[in-house]
Amino acid sequence: MKDRILQRIHAHVWPPGSLLPGEIDLASEFGVARGTVNRAMRELTEEGYLERRRKGGTRVRPSPLRAARFEIQMVRAVIEARGERYGYKLLSRKEETGPRDVRERLGLGDDARLLHLRCLHSADGRPFQIEDRWINLDVLPAARQIDFSDTGPNEWLVQTVPYSEVEIRIRAMAATGTLAKQLVVQDGTAIVTTLRTTWLEGQALTHVRLHFHDGYEFVTRY
Repeated sequence: MKDRILQRIHAHVWPPGSLLPGEIDLASEFGVARGTVNRAMRELTEEGYLERRRKGGTRVRPSPLRAARFEIQMVRAVIEARGERYGYKLLSRKEETGPRDVRERLGLGDDARLLHLRCLHSADGRPFQIEDRWINLDVLPAARQIDFSDTGPNEWLVQTVPYSEVEIRIRAMAATGTLAKQLVVQDGTAIVTTLRTTWLEGQALTHVRLHFHDGYEFVTRY
């Protein structure tokens, strides 16, 4: 389905800026299910060929974006790819409303129910990452039934929960107090922290703060 839409875009049947027919009309024309059309258009939007606006329809972008695709990695795989032994420990688990900044980041009210998990990931017995995660239980109620004592939320989410949008922020900060002790670094040591929020079709899924050991290097290539 994607290829047929792209053919029309490249042939200027639908030139840059033009409005595409609706999903129902395209499904009827191509003889496929509406869901197939929706999936194709969503993927082409992610790849930068289309732009979709609520109540404004779907248009061909005037100039296709060079879209960078991001894949959330499983921390176990990252550590094992380095040739190191992976270790995991659940530090705490609590159902709560969460702090205001987390609720605001997820777009949730004061009565939201979040599963708050703190986990330690290690490499060859040394602290590698502290995972401080909040899961929106209104959207992912199944998380209540997962133990997370032996397998972390990162692994469960990567393997079972799709997402359509992700935002990542990277900060340099000083590890102090409990965080410094858990990472086994001196109080005030500079570390890398990433803040990542994911959504699925506009619904907030999870927000996580990942604190890395001192000396961690973030590398990406597009």
